[in-house]
Order: sequence, then C-alpha cells, then structure tokens
Amino acid sequence: MAVLRVLLRVFSFLFHASLAVCLLAISGLVLSSGPLKLHFPMLPWTGDTLTFTLFFGSLFGLLALLLALGNKLPVLFFLYSLAVAVILLKGYVFSGYYFAHGEVRLAGGLLLASWIAMLGAWPRRRRRKY
Repeated sequence: MAVLRVLLRVFSFLFHASLAVCLLAISGLVLSSGPLKLHFPMLPWTGDTLTFTLFFGSLFGLLALLLALGNKLPVLFFLYSLAVAVILLKGYVFSGYYFAHGEVRLAGGLLLASWIAMLGAWPRRRRRKY
C-alpha cells in the first residue's frame, strides 16, 4: 500500500508540474506578445481574464507544489489539485463544450489523470517523532 501511495504522489507532482509549466509558458507568451488572445472554450474565462488566470494560477500551482515537496502546507497542493480536477470536469462534462473529432479521448485522459493526481495530492499525516 505504501508503494502505491508513493507512486500516486510522484504522479501527482509530475502531472501538476508539467501542467503548470506548460500553462505558464503559454500564458506568459501571450502576455508578452501583445494583442493575442487565448481561447480555451472549456474554461469559464475569456480574453485577458483567461490569460491572467492561467498565468497566476500556474504560478500558484508551482508554489503549492514546491511547498508540498518540502512538506510545508501540503493541504495547499491538495486544494490546487482539487480545483484543477473540478474545473476540468466542469468544463469538459458539465458545460456546453463540443468536442472536435478525436478530442474525447484526449479530454478523457486529461480528466482521468487530473483525478488520479488529486488522489496522489491527498495530504498524509506525518508521524511525530518523540
């Protein structure tokens, strides 16, 4: 059971690190390039709000991940992971989003990975050393 817990934790760190770095790079590029606008119809934001939300949300995710790696405030990383999973579920399943050909498989994989990563981000109790 301990091995599965460690594997889930490592997967969670890798998934959220790669997601945050990719979204930070995309939103940072759009912010630095001028009048370009991001368009992610599965997300509830549009225009500049979407760009700033992705940029600062990614920075927050990286900060939460670094704190969790240092065993400081692991609940913050769990809350970030839960927010990502819920936003993806709401955007892909419970909205008026229409899938392009072949996109259902990608969205399903992303949803599954985000919920598995959320399980891996669950804060575990630390045993006190006397």
